Amino acid sequence: MEKQQAPNIESTLRGHGILKMPEACYSASGIIVNGRRIKTFLFSTDIAIIRNCDADAVFAVYPFTPQQAISEAIIKHSYIPVFCGVGGGTTKGLRTIGLAKDIESQGAMGVVMNAPITNLNLAAVAAAVDIPVIITVTKADTDIEARLAAGASIINVACARETPNLVRFIREKNAQVPIIASGGPTNDSIRSTIEAGANAVTYTPPSTAELFKAMMSNYRE
Repeated sequence: MEKQQAPNIESTLRGHGILKMPEACYSASGIIVNGRRIKTFLFSTDIAIIRNCDADAVFAVYPFTPQQAISEAIIKHSYIPVFCGVGGGTTKGLRTIGLAKDIESQGAMGVVMNAPITNLNLAAVAAAVDIPVIITVTKADTDIEARLAAGASIINVACARETPNLVRFIREKNAQVPIIASGGPTNDSIRSTIEAGANAVTYTPPSTAELFKAMMSNYRE
């Protein structure tokens, strides 16, 4: 039987100009989290962009101390599942455990921890919550087996241009581990990351100012 194409329904206003994930993202296998298949993670904390995109989930990680008020606002107003950062660098120890428990109670689908976190701290967070714990990996010499043994459910690779190489290196030694990786800005870079072994990709959207630029250009014509 020929596979049917999915019908596409868009509202008059909200469907116009929605931020679409690059087409290459959909060649990923995805990661099934509690029955939901996730191929694309939007790397953003911008509520306006989160409410107007077709990503499968949100990767809410930002360069400040994690705050419950921020995670609550994102989770409350997002249409799609949210995976929240709880620290791992400057923020660590008991505070990360408290933050993880708080975002779980707020409705987050997963916890994201930064690369510097110790395995002991990672294990404590994993034991405190009943949602997946994602550990970020930025270096090839990271002991992946130790991270998994400490309770990490998913590996998140963020190594700039070296990301595909690091994904490939991890995949060769860990055939079954779920891997998220930063895909870069183009279909070619995303495809390269997926071919290296990533199950899902994070996509950093254009800023609101960049999205406005094209709109304002049309208004001036």
